[in-house]
Amino acid sequence: MSPAIQPKSKSGNALTRYLRETRAEIAKVTWPTREELIRLTWIVSLVTVISAIFLFGIDSVFSALIGALLRIG
Repeated sequence: MSPAIQPKSKSGNALTRYLRETRAEIAKVTWPTREELIRLTWIVSLVTVISAIFLFGIDSVFSALIGALLRIG
């Protein structure tokens, strides 16, 4: 059997192995710089506010339409 296909040895218990592998994966992450973090936070906040305003507008239009339909009927 080639080394790539062989099953991994079971050194330690499953929790220890999981934590070790998680730590190794976290070490591979490219974390944003402080400037990137601030810029991206502003972008997400701006998109959230714009979406909220848009949804408020749509909700207001539908509420007015439903209110007008109920008054007619």
